Amino acid sequence: MALLSSLKQIAGIESSSISCKPFKTEFFKLVLGTLSLPIDLPGTNYRRGFQGRKNIICMLEQLIEERRASQEVHQDMLGCLLSDENRYKLSDEEIIDHIITILYSGYETVSTTSMMAVKYLHDHPKALEELRKEHLAIREKKRPEDPIDWNDLKSMRFTRAVIFETSRLATIVNGVLRKTTQDMELNGYLIPKGWRIYVYTREINYDSFLYPDPLTFNPWRWLDKSLESHNYCLIFGGGTRQCPGKELGIAEISTFLHYFVTRYRWEEVGGDKLTKFPRVEAPNGLHLRVSHLAN
Repeated sequence: MALLSSLKQIAGIESSSISCKPFKTEFFKLVLGTLSLPIDLPGTNYRRGFQGRKNIICMLEQLIEERRASQEVHQDMLGCLLSDENRYKLSDEEIIDHIITILYSGYETVSTTSMMAVKYLHDHPKALEELRKEHLAIREKKRPEDPIDWNDLKSMRFTRAVIFETSRLATIVNGVLRKTTQDMELNGYLIPKGWRIYVYTREINYDSFLYPDPLTFNPWRWLDKSLESHNYCLIFGGGTRQCPGKELGIAEISTFLHYFVTRYRWEEVGGDKLTKFPRVEAPNGLHLRVSHLAN
């Protein structure tokens, strides 16, 4: 669902369009290829991933040609990148790289974090009550058909806290790769210049010294906004290579939660297996029984 939504918002590809299914097929080849051993031989996931990327590039090149030949104005990210009014003039190759990067880096993190937020809110009624109160207050100021806007998103303090706490407990990207630029000492150990290092952020997120009662879902801890700026808060990476899609991802999850909690109540059907290691996933999905809030 997150991928379909992203395809529509980023490139205007509707789930019902003839190009959606082949795009999804090639996209998942690309994803699987990046998670496989880098053995470039026929029949390997790595080789299929390379081919999937080539096929995606061909599809996006065709889409760009169609956009340029059409006089229609498209209100999506691709339309913005192609606009003559865009002061950042990018080549077609750069535009395609941007589209692939945003789709790849955002679809799984957004969907999995949304799923885990629903899970944690179900298990913690007080947090759900607080979240629903925040969103109902926003809806009271609007007509039923009015969408939420940027000012609404900025006002969602508790929603942001829920997203950060969900991301802390269910760490989707559990580490970052870096390279030392000089010799450094860490806890008595020398890490030589030029070494490749892997910062295991999942372990940091469960450190009781940094996060009191670390195994408890407690969104209220994030209402202290300064917590986001601490150098140990690596939920979205850190330094100059912090996730460029951070605020976009938060906005997407916030939008989903807004409409979900103001319109529906839900309960778990039960029996679903959730794993957090080595990666956060629900192999068979998280099954819910959903009903309208008004009922």
